[in-house]
Amino acid sequence: MNDETGTREERRYDAWALRHAEHGTTELIPAATVLVLRDSADGLEVLMLRKNSKIAFGGMWVFPGGRIDEEDAIHGDDDQSDELATAARAVVREAAEEAHIAVDPDALVWFSHWVPPPNSAHRRFSTFFFATRAAPGPDGVVEIDDGEIVDHAWMTPAGAMDRRDAGEIELAPPTWVSLHLLSGWTTVETALEALADMDPEFYETHIGRSEGSAVAMWSGDAGYETGDPSQDGPRHRLTMRDGRYAFERTGC
Repeated sequence: MNDETGTREERRYDAWALRHAEHGTTELIPAATVLVLRDSADGLEVLMLRKNSKIAFGGMWVFPGGRIDEEDAIHGDDDQSDELATAARAVVREAAEEAHIAVDPDALVWFSHWVPPPNSAHRRFSTFFFATRAAPGPDGVVEIDDGEIVDHAWMTPAGAMDRRDAGEIELAPPTWVSLHLLSGWTTVETALEALADMDPEFYETHIGRSEGSAVAMWSGDAGYETGDPSQDGPRHRLTMRDGRYAFERTGC
């Protein structure tokens, strides 16, 4: 593709930047999502859902989840909302609504939290990411709603990333990075134990543009504060080209 037209990722970045210049930063919407895991003959698999093309993240493959509603709120002794418990309740509800999957709130492992860049699309979701084991028996049978969700599949993390590189599916950066993390383990038990031992990581994304690519950067990356991916130094980023995504985390 020529320089005038740019790659798909460049065009998407330019559209985000233009919208931000015209309309400013949109407010964050609290949300939660869950990586439902199971063991298989091919190794660890995660449940992926395909969003209806007419809604937020349309056409993308995601994990079960969605926005946190007022009805999900759980209050502590001081009557202040308990954000983590509220997010867990929301993700249990969303998993049931989207995929008819029963999720035990006491078995959820919170491992990350994501905030999109200011120049993101119209809706910006501030999202808790959890992981859990798929329920056995009938409670583990997936039944999509055929409304918000139009398809589902169990995928190995590496398989999902390979399908993205082949152009078969589309994944948002938080989904891809979560799959990349999961790809380091071969069983649900080892994955959940390792995630539980980790301190939850906070990702507030900054986006830059570099040589035909959009680059998502996170705290610790040399270009994070300036938005300039070309700066020398530590790397904590996802470089997104049409053909391939590449994750780097070095020196930070």
